[in-house]
Order: sequence, then C-alpha cells, then structure tokens
Amino acid sequence: MRSKTFRMTEGPLGRNILLFSLPLVFSNLLQILFNMADVAVAGRFAGALALGAVGSTSTLVMLYTGFLIGVGSGVNVLVARFCGARDEKNTRETVHTSALLCFSVGLAVLGISQVLTRPLLVLLGTKPDLLEGAVLYLRIYLLGMPALAVFNFGNAVFSAVGDTKKPLLFLTASGILNILLNLLFVIVFRMSVAGVALASIIAQYLSASLIVASLLRAKGIHALRLKHLRIHRDKAVRILGLGIPAGCQNAIFYVANLFVQAGLNTFDTVTVTGSAAAANADGLVYDVMAAFYTACSSFMSQNYGAGKRERILKSYFISLGYSFAAGAILGGLLVLFGRQFLSLFATDTAVIEAGMLRLTVMGCSYCVSAFMDASIAASRGIGKSLWPTVIVIMGSCVFRVLWVYTVFAYFGTIQSLYLLYVFSWSITALAEALYFAYSYRKRVRHMEPPQSPAEVTEANGA
Repeated sequence: MRSKTFRMTEGPLGRNILLFSLPLVFSNLLQILFNMADVAVAGRFAGALALGAVGSTSTLVMLYTGFLIGVGSGVNVLVARFCGARDEKNTRETVHTSALLCFSVGLAVLGISQVLTRPLLVLLGTKPDLLEGAVLYLRIYLLGMPALAVFNFGNAVFSAVGDTKKPLLFLTASGILNILLNLLFVIVFRMSVAGVALASIIAQYLSASLIVASLLRAKGIHALRLKHLRIHRDKAVRILGLGIPAGCQNAIFYVANLFVQAGLNTFDTVTVTGSAAAANADGLVYDVMAAFYTACSSFMSQNYGAGKRERILKSYFISLGYSFAAGAILGGLLVLFGRQFLSLFATDTAVIEAGMLRLTVMGCSYCVSAFMDASIAASRGIGKSLWPTVIVIMGSCVFRVLWVYTVFAYFGTIQSLYLLYVFSWSITALAEALYFAYSYRKRVRHMEPPQSPAEVTEANGA
C-alpha cells in the first residue's frame, strides 16, 4: 500500500498542516465512532436503559483511552524529532522500544481497570437501574485496551513520519466492521450492552493487527522488524518522560470529570440519559480539533530536530488557527442541528430536550479549548511535558472539582454544571500559553541550527 508522506521541514506550512491533519481528523472520528456506534445501537434497538448504561460509562472509557492516547503522543514526538534529524539508529530504537512499551502499558491498563470497574461506577453514583448493564459493558469493552494501545503506537509512528492516510484506511475497515457487528449482535442475537461492547473490541483488534502488519511491511527508517524488538532503556525513559505526563493529563481530566458525573447523577434519569447522548458530541469535536494538535507537535518536533526554528513558531499559530476554526464551526452546527444529532441516540422527546441544554452550552464553548490544547501540544513539540501537565491539573482538574463543590453546589442547576468547562479552559489556556512562550524563548529562540544529524542528536539530548 502506497501512501503519501509529508516533508514537515519543507514546503508551505499552512497547506501541509491542513493536508496532514485531514486524514487524522477522519481517523480520530472513526475511533470515537466505536463508542458512539455502541450508544446509538443501544439507544435505538435495546432501549433507554441500555442507552443509559452504555452512556454512563463514557467518562471511564475516556479516562483509560485518554491515558493510552497520551502515552502514544510521547512516541509521536520522539520519533518525529529523530526523523527530522534523519537519525536512523535512534528512530529504529525508538520505534521498537515503543512497540513493546505501549503493549505492556495496554496490558497494565486492562488489569487495573477490570479491578476498578464496579467500585468506580458505584463511586460515581450510577443509577441502580443502570449499574449492572454499565458494569457488563465496561468489563467487556476494556478487553480491547491492549489493542488500542498498539494501534495508538502505530498511529503515532505513521503520523511522526508524515503518513496519516494508512491509519485512516485501517480505522475505516474496523469502523465498518464495528457497526455491522453492533447490528448483528444487538438486533439478531439480542445481546444488548454485551453485544455492542463485543463488537467494539473485535474492531479494535482488527485495526491493531492491520497497523502492525503495515509497519512490518514498511521500508523506511520507521519500519518494524521482529528481530529488533527490545526495550532500549534510554528511549523508554524519554518516551515515558513525554508520554506518562501526557497520559496522566488526559486521565486526570477525566478523573475531574468523574466529579462532574457525580454532580450530574444528582438529577433524574432523563437528564442523565440526555446528557449521555449529548456528550457524544464532545468526542466528535475534540477529536477533530485533536488532529491539529497532533500536527502541531509533529511539525514542531520535526523542525526542532532539523534545527529550523523559523518554522517552529509558525507551526504553532497555524495549528491553533485551524483547531479554533474547527471548534467554532462544529459547535455552531451542533447548536443549530442539535435535535437531529440527538435523535441518532434517543427517541424520547424529553431525553432530546435534556440533551439540548448541554449541546447549547458546549457548542458555544468548544473553540475556547483550542488555546489550551494547542499550547500544550506546542510545549510537547519542543520536549516540555511535565509542567504543562501540572498546569492542566491545577487549572482544569482542581478547578473543576472546586467548581462542583462551590458554584454548582450554590446554584444547583444543570447549566451551572455545564459552564465549568468553558471557565476551566479559559484559565488553563492563559497559563499554558504563557508557559509555552517562556519555554520557546529559553529553548528555541536562541537555538543554533544544527549542521549535521550527529549535531542534531546531541542538541536534542539523545
């Protein structure tokens, strides 16, 4: 299979970032469609209780998958940097270390999540009539975590070398299979929540198998070879140094959202179900915007590795502009056509109206998050991951918990709960932008352009 790759260190940045990001947009959308297809089929063909059971697990699903995606971002940054430096040895060692590391992390997440499934759902205050279905769905769905970790590894490698089309093709195949199996298991075999979970994990293992097979057939410096599989300690430390803070950042976001879910669970079942249906829009919008964050860190990291500092800052501003526009356009469409969107997941008029309350607030807020996440991606692109994570923990996570116990506790309305997102994004965005500006001046602005791959490697601390 031939697929176009982008030279991130050459050519017009605006055009290349857009063309690089578009396949990522569709790839990210297909990943979130795994869970969306589950919710849609459960709601339309298995009833409101199945919809509520599957929907009530969304925060925990994103908690675990967000952590794995964050670990993959560490792979992306390091591979991109060595590719930009045209350093074959370090690229090869990073790829093979990452393969084993990501699979091991996926297994660890699987084991931990299985133990915590019921206690966390109970802690969240999941409605008694939804609890058993939610536990069953989540325990089956989580069996796909090793496959998700492996796919994110492959996706990170391909994105780092400028090939975003192969992951899209693989996800298209697995996404179609997921939808077909959903319909088969739920409508024909009457498996309800167990059926939609089983369909998702089968599709995830297919996408992981396809991306690994493609890396095994690859000819470039990013190719995967079984004989080279081993963990190089120095690469593992650097991958985890970038990936674990990013993964923890994503996970802690959702830990904070567990408190939001607990606040939501104080309302009636109709409100909870409507919010679960509307929350599907979050994944769609976030994942479209996230494609530009991946482009931001990939382009910045490659140009940082190549010593082309004039392209580093431009990559940040262009990616920020694209992600802001995507959030504003998609948010506006959801406000205008929210009822049609919600009808994909629910047929009850009261549930749809409850969902519209969330869509209206969130649709006007998504674009604000671009300033936060693009700045985080930019910091990672130049090798800074720890402090952006600390800032997110304080500005978004701790702030959200405080909001639940102060502002929401005072007003007690569903609108006051939803508004915490835009306020937390605004505060965190300001701090993240200031940190990136400081890091850029310290690390990049006065950087001497490396003259050879060896000097690039030394400059990057390999």
